[in-house]
Amino acid sequence: MKQLDVCLTPDLLHLHQLNNVVVVVADIFRATSCMVTGLAYGVGSITPVATVEECKALQEKGYFAAAERNAMKVEGFDLDNSPFSYMSERLIGSHIAMTTTNGTLSIAKAKSAAVKVLIGAFLNLGALVNELRSEQYDVLVLCAGWKGRPNLEDTLFAGALAEALKDEFILVEDAALMAQRLYQQGRGNLLNFVANSSHVRRLQRLGIQKDISYSLQTDLYDVVPVLRGSRLVAMH
Repeated sequence: MKQLDVCLTPDLLHLHQLNNVVVVVADIFRATSCMVTGLAYGVGSITPVATVEECKALQEKGYFAAAERNAMKVEGFDLDNSPFSYMSERLIGSHIAMTTTNGTLSIAKAKSAAVKVLIGAFLNLGALVNELRSEQYDVLVLCAGWKGRPNLEDTLFAGALAEALKDEFILVEDAALMAQRLYQQGRGNLLNFVANSSHVRRLQRLGIQKDISYSLQTDLYDVVPVLRGSRLVAMH
């Protein structure tokens, strides 16, 4: 039987074996929610990069560029890290370069060894579950966390995935069980459950409440972003 495991932060990724594993990266507030939204709204591709410098270089080549550090837009870039910025008609068919504090770094860490890197959010949970059911490989959910520390919303998402796939996958390690039980506890009202979490407080100070409630909605889109080369595209 296939196995599903959870890595609570990229700083723990070295403890996991990635050969023959599909990695699902989750950065719910807000990078992976942006990626899912953008591709659902017709963006051609999103190139995730680890540094602001790499993002700037792609911007100079004609990409739309999105850069976020510490939950705020970096000066001189086209887009911030709000999913609502990715709904614009001007972005349909475009290529976007993106760098964020946690999410794009997680992708950079996973892509060298994983069989495949998929992007997960509550927004595309059902589509992702269907895709993973059809995969022959084990799955690792990589939670982006916050600067090396675990966070509540990404762990909840990992738990939602574990709960949905529990009949097809063995939940191997305690991190997967912890995430699943956390989700079982909070799923009745995710918004309430994350209300005191560190990243919610961080975003609320910046007045970004609408991004929080938006990113906790389930199954808005039937799109699964997959990393092909250096670009994320919608899996068809």
